[in-house]
Amino acid sequence: MSRNASDRRAHILRALQDTDAPLSASALAAQLGVSRQIIVGDVALLRAAGEQIDATPRGYRLQRSPAGFCALVACRHTGVEALAAELYAVVENGGVLEDVAVDNPLYGQLTARLDIATRRDVEQFLARAAESGESLLSNLTGGVHLHTIRCAGPDSIRRIRAALDAAGVLYRAEE
Repeated sequence: MSRNASDRRAHILRALQDTDAPLSASALAAQLGVSRQIIVGDVALLRAAGEQIDATPRGYRLQRSPAGFCALVACRHTGVEALAAELYAVVENGGVLEDVAVDNPLYGQLTARLDIATRRDVEQFLARAAESGESLLSNLTGGVHLHTIRCAGPDSIRRIRAALDAAGVLYRAEE
């Protein structure tokens, strides 16, 4: 299905508006009969035009105002087992890991979008981490990092912090 560039970008925007799920560049490319690189370029142009499009590990999605309560939580861990415990502690207590951030002396705060909301999301993230061989962002800071966590409210964040503490990954400054 060949379209001109303007029609193609309008189709991409409508597709993103019609779903809350991320859409991969490959899936959009297949729908539109173009290459993945064309879609990546179209999304870049849509962003430059002011469209609020996020790139997540699972694809593109429109930024929406987060519903619920958001809090920053500091964690510290090294190793895959502790990472898994951290992610499961959040999602099993009703939280969504929106992002991860670390402080870098040269660049300031570095943030990566996660959008992890379910056990399945955790399993997929852990599988991608293992397959990619890439280092976790938190490895830059000895395991110390921040998460923006979205949940129902203050009671939920207290449960999440307690679960992270029980898992041994809630960061507390040494006194």
